[in-house]
Amino acid sequence: MFRTKNRIWQQIIYTKGYFDAEDSEEARFEKRKALNTQRIEDYKNGTYKLAGGVVDPLPEDAPFFVKDYYDYYKTERGYHKRSLNSNHGWNVTSSLSFLNMPILQYSSEIRSAVLIIHGEKAHSCYFSKDAYQNLKGDNKELLILPDTVHTDLYDRTEVIPFDKMTEFFVRNLNDTV
Repeated sequence: MFRTKNRIWQQIIYTKGYFDAEDSEEARFEKRKALNTQRIEDYKNGTYKLAGGVVDPLPEDAPFFVKDYYDYYKTERGYHKRSLNSNHGWNVTSSLSFLNMPILQYSSEIRSAVLIIHGEKAHSCYFSKDAYQNLKGDNKELLILPDTVHTDLYDRTEVIPFDKMTEFFVRNLNDTV
């Protein structure tokens, strides 16, 4: 689930930029040019340029969400020697195809029950709000958890709404699905 969520997040960022600041044909064209240039360079070098994981050491003036990621990926809480975010990050070109494949393009056609859960203080909370607006039907819910950040939902079991998730699935899933 985390990997899927992370790839969706990457697709949104690569397509539109943070807070949709790069949501234009020209911005996407420039990204394509830069990423294709990098892909050619990677081929010539026989290796992939990595985008870098979470910054270390953490700068004092780092944005809140970077501090949040650091608290997870660079500490015992979430560090793993093979974690892309704990170490050197994704390939720079790994999200190139996302520029041509809007992942939420057909979200209005989802007929299955959908429960979207997001932390209120997460920098990415607007992703879930936007996605929820596209959903149709009466079996869709958006649950924004007060005073929680992006990484709280990875491992802070005291804030993860297991009871709400159970209630939602029991109500919406049955043998005919």
